[in-house]
Amino acid sequence: MTGHRLGIGALANTKNEVFWLDDQSIPEMRAPLVHSTSADCVVVGGGFTGLWSALLIKERRPNWRVVLLEGFRIAWGASGRNGGFCDASVTHGLSNGLAHFQDEIRILEELGEKNLSAIEELVSGEQIDCDLSGRGTLDVATEQWQLDDLAEIAKIAPEYGYEVSLLDSSEVRKRVDSPTYKGGLYIGNRCAMVNPARLAWGLAEVAQRRGVEIFEGTLVAGLEDCGSEVEVRTTAPATVRTPRVVLGTNAFPPLLKGIQPFIVPVYDYALVTEPLHSDRLAAIGWFGREGLSDAGNLFHYYRMTADNRILFGGYDAVYHYGNGIKPEYGNNVRTFAKLSSHFFTTFPQLDGVEFTHAWGGVIDTSSRFAMHFGQRFRKKVHYAVGFTGLGVGATRFAADVLADRVIGQEGPASSLRFARTKPVPFPPEPFRKLVVEATKQSLIAADRNQGRRNLWLRLLDRAGVGFDS
Repeated sequence: MTGHRLGIGALANTKNEVFWLDDQSIPEMRAPLVHSTSADCVVVGGGFTGLWSALLIKERRPNWRVVLLEGFRIAWGASGRNGGFCDASVTHGLSNGLAHFQDEIRILEELGEKNLSAIEELVSGEQIDCDLSGRGTLDVATEQWQLDDLAEIAKIAPEYGYEVSLLDSSEVRKRVDSPTYKGGLYIGNRCAMVNPARLAWGLAEVAQRRGVEIFEGTLVAGLEDCGSEVEVRTTAPATVRTPRVVLGTNAFPPLLKGIQPFIVPVYDYALVTEPLHSDRLAAIGWFGREGLSDAGNLFHYYRMTADNRILFGGYDAVYHYGNGIKPEYGNNVRTFAKLSSHFFTTFPQLDGVEFTHAWGGVIDTSSRFAMHFGQRFRKKVHYAVGFTGLGVGATRFAADVLADRVIGQEGPASSLRFARTKPVPFPPEPFRKLVVEATKQSLIAADRNQGRRNLWLRLLDRAGVGFDS
């Protein structure tokens, strides 16, 4: 076996840098807030949650002064580090939605489809250059038990508007050729591919054109309830007085007590190859450019970029004791080598291809694998967290609910149990670390044992708790 197949040689010239952010078209950094001021609404966080919230609030209240504060740069966090799967699901997939919200799943799927269409319409109408492509995705099975699970999904998904085709090994390999594939499920209408950083940059430009004031390099240090207003304190140390705040900080340490028990920050990792020439592309036959994921408990996601690279990520979900978040955690040599090895197992015909970029980023996972909402300071502060890695599309849905709540109106999603309830909280340390590690090892064991879930996983299932990559 070559060094490439072992996951070593292909990483020799790799930069520990996010591919999407290594872009000549990255906008200049906006000025920080330096003087104390006031606003009708302050949005904290320049990722998708914050950007969509600012846009939708300004759209509904054009006369308001809406200020967005970003601690570093637009798209620096998870919004610029993900794989770029813009999914219609707001419940982290149909199966998860059925498990947690069976009584509301039909309307959640309908609202999710409308949400994705609204994203596509804005990108088209505002001519945001973010490589938004068609909606095809392919879930591939590398074991027979995974194919059986996909067959069950194929039976029920059309009832909720999914256009699906269950494929055998030869059929799936005509779409994308890997000797590991035993079959797959093609879904033609529920997920688009996008360059996430460019989408975020484009949203920021649109928001600014519509009157949102954006300050980068402005880290919010705390919130203080001042009666009819909230004082938003920054490290500048400028402050903003406002009667309304939206928090879009997601995985990063919450500015309010009581949020942390409901989310766990985990690091996700990805690699990107050099551009593939025509002979390499022909060897794998990936001409439909679908977004792919495999059907294991610890799964990989992968897709083609606009310049014919392959982004390959997932599998490891790394939690650091005490909700640890540090810049150095984005460079995980062991995980990069593992992903590289898995890549060449999937595509041995690409042996010799080099990786150019490798990075990690922190995401906010929750025990129900889907967002939840909250409010504080007598409904002056609103937040949404817990997107669990599927937030590219779902953050706009969350922002729709947040905008309604900030304005004081009720939209189609606001009254749903989905929007009114919280997930099962995670325990404090040291039990939090033990629970995460026990669950991860149990999932690895299940993948090696025909999908059979041990007692620990069955107990979590009954408690309505989940965890995967």
